[in-house]
Amino acid sequence: MKETVVVGMSGGVDSSVAALLLKEQGYKVIGLFMQNWEEENEDGCCTAEEDYADVRRVANLLDIPYYTVNFSKEYAKRVFSYFLAEYKAGRTPNPDVLCNREIKFGPFREYAKNLGADYIATGHYCDILHEGGIHYLLKAKDAGKDQTYFLNQLSQEQLSDVLFPLGKLRKEEVRRIAEENGLATAHKKDSTGICFIGERNFRKFLQTYIPAKKGLIKTCDGRVLGEHCGTMYYTLGQRKGLNIGGQKDDEGRWFVVEKDAANNILYVAHGSEEKLYSEGLIMKNANWIPFPPAQKEFRCTGKFRYRQPEQGCTVRIREGEIEVWFDEKQRAITEGQFAVFYDGEKCIGGGVIERAIFRREKDF
Repeated sequence: MKETVVVGMSGGVDSSVAALLLKEQGYKVIGLFMQNWEEENEDGCCTAEEDYADVRRVANLLDIPYYTVNFSKEYAKRVFSYFLAEYKAGRTPNPDVLCNREIKFGPFREYAKNLGADYIATGHYCDILHEGGIHYLLKAKDAGKDQTYFLNQLSQEQLSDVLFPLGKLRKEEVRRIAEENGLATAHKKDSTGICFIGERNFRKFLQTYIPAKKGLIKTCDGRVLGEHCGTMYYTLGQRKGLNIGGQKDDEGRWFVVEKDAANNILYVAHGSEEKLYSEGLIMKNANWIPFPPAQKEFRCTGKFRYRQPEQGCTVRIREGEIEVWFDEKQRAITEGQFAVFYDGEKCIGGGVIERAIFRREKDF
């Protein structure tokens, strides 16, 4: 009897090709479309309808059954509430990481099991190794598309029955396969940004949920330069949209160096970016893949935002917190984002950045 795989189909080219490849490999494939956000566009149409129509076209062409499930309540409770709370606290969250842990490999996995799934699969660009009952998360062949960063919070149980069909393919190969097989999504534009915001103006979206509170823009020595429209709208290192040009001692464009959410003050500097560079960071805890490290101090590489090359670092696990020390100073380490660690091709886990360490008080 064929093993059953339930594929999370988003209406994009990646999940479409994932379903195609699994069927070619002999699995019984079922498509499952998740609706995680309920909203209508300006024409009064549900914004998920177009994506679901593409799922329907692809599933019909592949001759596989397909279903839709609404996880919008779970998403609002488990992901969106966290997103808002972090912004209110002056931090910059990454809801896509949480969506994977709390939805795609949570309620989705449970729903798939009820459909009779032996495995679940997604169109993520990453790979997996199931060996001796242990499950290793591996980087994708296409380094530019690798998405292990967003999967760093998955547990062994969540990884135990997962397939990632695109792990050994490059994006251009995926599109070629889609085109050669006549998939309706072959030339569909990749989705960008946070799923529930999409192409919209981020500031306008956030104002719907968190009232804007104006405050002062100051230099690090306390000189007032202007007024901001809410610290939550700014990120460390940001230069655009500050509206404080024309200062008499201006030595280049101003940029954000600190957000004091408690006092509603935005601190800026200009000239040298040295104030943006830190020597390390602090995390409260981490999710380790496959298991917590045997050593309390070890070398590895890390990514401290999604689109950056891996950086050499040393991790020290202490009581109550984790220290990460960089081989080279890192720019704009951001509270609320994830630090994700690697040992060669293996993603070994990660956690939320609590704060940056700008100066090492003692030798490490």
